[in-house]
Parts: sequence; structure tokens; C-alpha cells
Amino acid sequence: MQHQTYEEADEFYRIKRLPPYVFAEVNKLKLQLRKDGKDIIDFGFGNPDLPTPQHVIDKLVETVQKPRTTGYSVSRGIMGLRQACARYYARRFDVKLDPDDQIIATIGSKEGFANLAQAITAPGDVIYAPDPSYPLHAYGFIIAGAKIKGIPAITAEEYLEGVKKALAEDDKPPMAIVVCFPSNPTGMTCDLAFYEEIVAIAKANDIIVLSDLAYSEIYFGDPPPSIFQAKGVEDIMAIETTSLSKTYSMAGWRMGFAVGNRRLIAALARVKSYLDYGAFTPIQVAACAALDGPQDCVVQARETYKYRRDILIESFGRAGWDIPSPDASMFAWAPLPEAYKQLGSVEFSKLLMQEAGVAVSPGNGFGEHGEGYVRIALVENEQRIRQAGRNLRALFTGKDKRAAE
Repeated sequence: MQHQTYEEADEFYRIKRLPPYVFAEVNKLKLQLRKDGKDIIDFGFGNPDLPTPQHVIDKLVETVQKPRTTGYSVSRGIMGLRQACARYYARRFDVKLDPDDQIIATIGSKEGFANLAQAITAPGDVIYAPDPSYPLHAYGFIIAGAKIKGIPAITAEEYLEGVKKALAEDDKPPMAIVVCFPSNPTGMTCDLAFYEEIVAIAKANDIIVLSDLAYSEIYFGDPPPSIFQAKGVEDIMAIETTSLSKTYSMAGWRMGFAVGNRRLIAALARVKSYLDYGAFTPIQVAACAALDGPQDCVVQARETYKYRRDILIESFGRAGWDIPSPDASMFAWAPLPEAYKQLGSVEFSKLLMQEAGVAVSPGNGFGEHGEGYVRIALVENEQRIRQAGRNLRALFTGKDKRAAE
């Protein structure tokens, strides 16, 4: 019996539509350096290092010991969880949602977004997606057979202008527009006026709007709005995905939601009914405890990320790397230092690991317009951040000395 190799896998139709995984080269180097005994300060993967709140863990442990909670669950999510999500939207955004047909629990927001793409996309459909952005925003639709038009999106204003320009240039409007603010990877936010313009554009052109709000609670200024706060949103087909991963440090628990337009929720529910039985019931019950329980843990997490952001900007700045301070999310979006721009984001990322023991994510992994940047995740503690700053300073100073010689 012959075994398929990874190299041979790209002969399959859907795999051929995907480019090489940019992060694989950097991750391979990281693993090799660690195997060789090198200490790597890892800002590359957005994996929260903060603990899951104890009351959430306690509810999981309590529930998993009860009879009948370890069998198949419900693909749409248990009613108690959908009701908890509705209460969250009412409390946080003053938005009323019907848990019966406007909310569906997902196995992380990533699964919800990917299966929604499968549910609504026909081959050849065109999707406008931000660039740079979380890779799934484009490739979830590419896998489903759509065509992606990446629109520059370092800021919300740039993205909005790009959408308007693309609409004026294209023969027909896209099937859907993706928005993601606070943004992964840039950390940029938008205001309600942005959503209202997007809603007006969607209404005028019969476009579906897909909003990713995974970082709704990791912000350092004004609370980011939901698209469902925008005037006229009830007149368009819009859906929003959210996640407990970063808000409650529950990334590995895989718990999220899709909310909004009933037709889109029904389409997602139909696809999911063939693919899964929903998240593990005890996890769903624990998620209720997260949403309905004390929220001081969310405030503490937000303060921790803000503190780390400030330490990183300060210590990397002293090393000679000026990085814009993000408005939200758990990431800093950093332009390559002038002396290293010719390397490109992948080679610069590899250099940082090899010479400074610092891992970051190359910006071109988030889209063509991400080239020239790297993403830095705020997932190391203060001591490690400061050590990374010292390592970078030694690297950059060494380069200056070599250049002088």
C-alpha cells in the first residue's frame, strides 16, 4: 500500500488552490532551534498564556461528572449557551438577538467562519476581504471555491476606501464583504460610523457582510462596537462571529458563536448538522459560566495585555525598533526596521530567531499587503519581553558596528 506524502498532497483540487503555508518555514526553524537547546522567546503564536478563570474550570469539572453530559451534544449549541450569548449581546452592545434562530454556538469562531463559507459560497463567487487579515478570512472562501479580492486594510479607513474603489472598478459587486475589527493582525479598530457605511454599501449592492469580532473584549481605549449596532443592519444579510478564546483565555476549549441574520444562521446550522454534534456539553456549560459569571477576569486580562503592550513598545523602542502602539487585540503590528527592510518579513523573522532568540510571525502570512511587517503576540510575561528587548538591542547594535567596520 502506497502512502501519500505531504509533497504529493498538492495534486488535490482544493489543496492546489492554497498557497504554501508561509508560517511553516518559520515554525520549522523554531522547532529546530529549540531542539538544539536555544531559548526562544515566542511572540509568534497568538496562544493566550493567561489562566482560564477558576470559576469556569470549576463548572467544567462539576458538569463532566454528571451522568449523560458526556454523550453527543447539540450541533447548534445547548439552549442555555445560546441564551447566555444573547444576554452578552444585550449587556455589551444593547443588541437584542433571538437565541432560537439568530445564534449558533460554534467550535471556535474559526470553525463557524469556515463552515459559513462552505454554506453560502458557489464556485466563482467574489469575496472582498481585508489584506492583511487572519488567513481564514480569505482561505476559508478559497477552499469553498470562491475568488478573493484582497483590499489593503492597515486601517479601517483604508479598507473602506478600498471597498468603494473596488466597487467602482468592478463589473459587478461581490457576493460578500469580510470585516474584522479589532483586527488580527494589525490591532486596529473601527467606529460605528465605519459599520454604518459598510451597511449602506451592502444594502445598495445586495452584499452579505461577515464580521469577525473575536477580539471584542481586548481593547485599550473605547470598547469596539458590533456591526449590529449600526443603523439599517436589519435591512441586510449580516452575520458576526465571536469567540471566548481570548476574552476568557479559553483558546483550546474551542468555543465561539455566530449571530445575526436568520437565513445565514440557518444555512450554517444546516452545514454543521452534517459535520458535527457540537462542542462537548460540559464545555458549553462552562462557557455559560464564563459569559454569565463575574467579569473581573476579563478586566484583568485586558489590563495585562495593555501592560505588556506598553512594556513591549518601550523596550523594543530602546532597542531601536519603533513599533506603533495597537488600539486593541493581543498583537502589535510592527514595520520592519529600516536597516532590515530588504530582507522581507520571512527572512527577518528567521534572523530574529537565529540571532536574538525572538520569534515573531512574518507579515506576508496575513496577505500580500502584510509584507514589510511582522506580527508580535503579547503572550510572554514582562521579564521575557524585556529580555527580548535586550536581545534585539544586541543584534541591532552589532549590525551597526559591523556596518561601521
